[in-house]
Amino acid sequence: MSAILPPSERLWWKHPLDRVEGIWIAISFIWCMVMFFMMVFWHIYGKQNLATETYKTTPEKFTAQTQAAVDKWTVRTETEQKVPVVAPPEGADVYMIGRLWNWWPILELEKGKTYKLHLTSMDYNHGFSLQPTNINIQVVPGYEHVIKVTPNESGTFSVICNEYCGIGHHEMLGRIYVK
Repeated sequence: MSAILPPSERLWWKHPLDRVEGIWIAISFIWCMVMFFMMVFWHIYGKQNLATETYKTTPEKFTAQTQAAVDKWTVRTETEQKVPVVAPPEGADVYMIGRLWNWWPILELEKGKTYKLHLTSMDYNHGFSLQPTNINIQVVPGYEHVIKVTPNESGTFSVICNEYCGIGHHEMLGRIYVK
């Protein structure tokens, strides 16, 4: 049998395997099993996957929750758009909305304290990429993504959208301060 010419008999699966074919199938199967068990191993022991919760929500409900948190914990405003800076207490539910083309509001968290960060998008799929850390989540409209966050270093962190969301995608930035 040749790879170029069609087989003389159409029932090719009834032909015996060539030795080299069998070796490559065995190598492929073993490699697939190694990769499968490595994925399970790294998910459990690698500490690289976020444990998130996801709930269905509506834009109106999430906006109301976010606005309530902003009204309660705003400490100042920044930028020419007067974006509120929210400083919630430890253990609080903090909210961020992704919409064309910003992350709202700006958060001010404290180092070593745990918060529940709620994320959603109001319009299109957006990416929540917290730089320079390795937190990366796809934020989908109609769903509320909840992550437990405990900042372990102080500084200013940028929130970048890494899912193309339209003509202003390159301007879709947000900020999180950690004191």
